[in-house]
Amino acid sequence: MDHHLITLFVRLGVMVSLASFLVRSLRIRKLLMLENRTLMQRFHLAGWFAAIFGTGVAIRILQRSYEAADLGFEASLLTGIVGGYVSGMLAGMLISIPAMFAHEYLSLPFFAAIGILGGLLRDCAVEKEDIWRFSPFFDLNIYRAIWRRRHFPRPVYHIVLLAGILVAEFLRAMLANFFPHRIFSLSFGDEHGAPLSIIAIYASTYFAVALPLKVWSNARNEAKIEEQARLLMQARLEALTSQINPHFLFNTLNSVSSLIRRDPQKAREMIVKLSSILRRILRKQDSLTPLRDELEFVEDYLAIELVRFGDKLKVEREIDPATLDLLVPSMLMQPIVENCVKHGLSSKVEGGTIWLRAKRGAGRLHLEVEDDGVGIAEPRLATMLQSGIGFRNVSERLKVLYANDYRMWIESQPGKGTRIAIDVPEAQLASELLAV
Repeated sequence: MDHHLITLFVRLGVMVSLASFLVRSLRIRKLLMLENRTLMQRFHLAGWFAAIFGTGVAIRILQRSYEAADLGFEASLLTGIVGGYVSGMLAGMLISIPAMFAHEYLSLPFFAAIGILGGLLRDCAVEKEDIWRFSPFFDLNIYRAIWRRRHFPRPVYHIVLLAGILVAEFLRAMLANFFPHRIFSLSFGDEHGAPLSIIAIYASTYFAVALPLKVWSNARNEAKIEEQARLLMQARLEALTSQINPHFLFNTLNSVSSLIRRDPQKAREMIVKLSSILRRILRKQDSLTPLRDELEFVEDYLAIELVRFGDKLKVEREIDPATLDLLVPSMLMQPIVENCVKHGLSSKVEGGTIWLRAKRGAGRLHLEVEDDGVGIAEPRLATMLQSGIGFRNVSERLKVLYANDYRMWIESQPGKGTRIAIDVPEAQLASELLAV
């Protein structure tokens, strides 16, 4: 008896290991997580299950003593529960092919029928999420059915699922009894009729179906948490970006209003430039953008300021061409340049110069915006990244995107100017930073 119990425990270990292996594959995990699948996706799901569990059937046939490797029956039922009728029936037929070569001719129709039974059990769920909430501990399902009447349909469904698994095992045992060697079924030889032996076999079948569902449910929950975190980050980025746009628009309209009376022509030029910028903002809402596009956006902004300042504002560019295709957060540099113009140069009678720099090295992208304006006093410099919409917004977006893998710092001396530097990882694809 001890030897047979070891076989049952090994079967459960094999099933849990295979379930963990399946969910580690990104392709299979994606198929498992879907609730609504195309016909081709159902075929793919059935194919993966058939390839893995059909191999176990083949091992059992080639090595007669390896009964623990044959989980074809449980896999057929699982495929139906997870994937529906088509996946369950197809997986059952494919899994049974090795058994057919061993003259176990009932395997194919029975496994196909079990796959369809799995699909029926799936359709019994009021909500498809109830399938993933199925607990291996059936006593909890009974307790919930009796005491938690508010969620009555869910525990009742779990009891139906439990009954379906046990009925399927009973049918397999009956077929194996009436048609020996035509279908594989676990048995303990002379001990087959003993109550404890029968209970152990049924329990192993039940847990061989319930434990993978629990493993995949945990993986689904982790994926949902990751997806929610990604959506939260995306929403936060969009909120921060939408905060920048009105701030920029407000400042620009103030500049236009100051020019309308004393220089209408320049005011018209600024409105044309502003409309170009707004078209760009409305056209592109990505969180990350190539540095080339970001610099073009800055150029449009500076064109507005050049209308207002004329020859008093100069712009110098020191841009490494190798950096132009690297990705940076959208509207990263414009708020910084705006602060340099507004706070560094606007109060300087003779105007000044802004330098834009970009270089790469050691897998990092280094950006700088520098001006030779009035500078920032030491007490205010210490709180620049926490005060004001522009710097605070840029700092928060960098933190959301790069966590702790970035640097942003400000150097300034009153009367000599200010330098703002940003150091971030190089990135060619947005997915490298936004993956779930």
